[in-house]
Amino acid sequence: MYNKRPVVVAGPCSAETEEQVLGIAHALKEQEVDLFRAGIWKPRTSPNSFEGVGSVGLKWLCRVKEETRLKTTTEVANKTHVEECLYHGVDTLWIGARTTVNPFSVQEIADALKGVDIPVMIKNPINPDLGLWIGAIERIYKAGITKIGAIHRGFASYGETYYRNKPMWQIPIELKRRFPDLTIICDNSHICGRRDILQDVAQKALNLNYDGIMTEVHHNPDEAWSDAKQQITPAQFKELTDALHLRGIEMNKALSKAALEDARSKIDKLDDQLLKILHERMRLVDDIGNYKKQNDLPILQPARWNEILDKSISKGTGKGLSEEFVGRLFRAVHQESINHQQKIMNGQTSHDD
Repeated sequence: MYNKRPVVVAGPCSAETEEQVLGIAHALKEQEVDLFRAGIWKPRTSPNSFEGVGSVGLKWLCRVKEETRLKTTTEVANKTHVEECLYHGVDTLWIGARTTVNPFSVQEIADALKGVDIPVMIKNPINPDLGLWIGAIERIYKAGITKIGAIHRGFASYGETYYRNKPMWQIPIELKRRFPDLTIICDNSHICGRRDILQDVAQKALNLNYDGIMTEVHHNPDEAWSDAKQQITPAQFKELTDALHLRGIEMNKALSKAALEDARSKIDKLDDQLLKILHERMRLVDDIGNYKKQNDLPILQPARWNEILDKSISKGTGKGLSEEFVGRLFRAVHQESINHQQKIMNGQTSHDD
């Protein structure tokens, strides 16, 4: 079975001093790191936070290349950043989440890149908006960039405590479905926000056939000038990568392949049955909608809805399904039921016979 080695991007969250940058780079040079990352300009939520050393850090990245032969990458947020990185020979650029969310800024970067085919990685926007992410990718592609990657760094979620940025795996999965050849890297550091779950998230990404990981590495994480809690030492990073399980992407056992195809065929049939059941359910929903309209009753019946949801979650968890999944599924079905009945109330046909 063939196992594809993932792309590995590693280095400090921020370039702090020349000594710090070079020390970490030398510690990583024997660890099969493909790109050495270091933030030069650091857009922060508060202007009172450390916002990067600025252009001087690019000279340090030049020394990294000279002394370790590691290729380098850093974040750019405007035209000037792009121009300075190109001048100093940075190998790959990435666009951060705060920039991806702004089409004006992405277009400025795209305009600055015209005529220069340098690899560019684009982080997902802070908010869970696949359209914005795709739009940023398209703008960079239209600038003539042929080597484009997407970085999944998670999404801001109000009240989230386990992750710094909730993974919402379904969004990058949908991105990959639409663009099968797009390289996708998992930024486990920004998803996690803490060291103890970095390994778990990196492994989940590889299980989903991601192309690589981006992890923040610092020689003294607790004293880092930014994002201290999510950084690990070079030695810890080696432990993390050594422990990753690389799953095969090609099958060489006919029996296993046949069994897999049989299971997939059965799933396809069950999916067809699910759609038929949902279709029949919506027919009954329409009957109820017509009754409500004739008797001047409101669409939403809170007591009935709460009863359905509670019962479904109880039954679903008893069958090994997560409460989150069952709740999400039945809320979606309930919303579709409301949409059907809204059409009936408005005198529209809700479905085709």
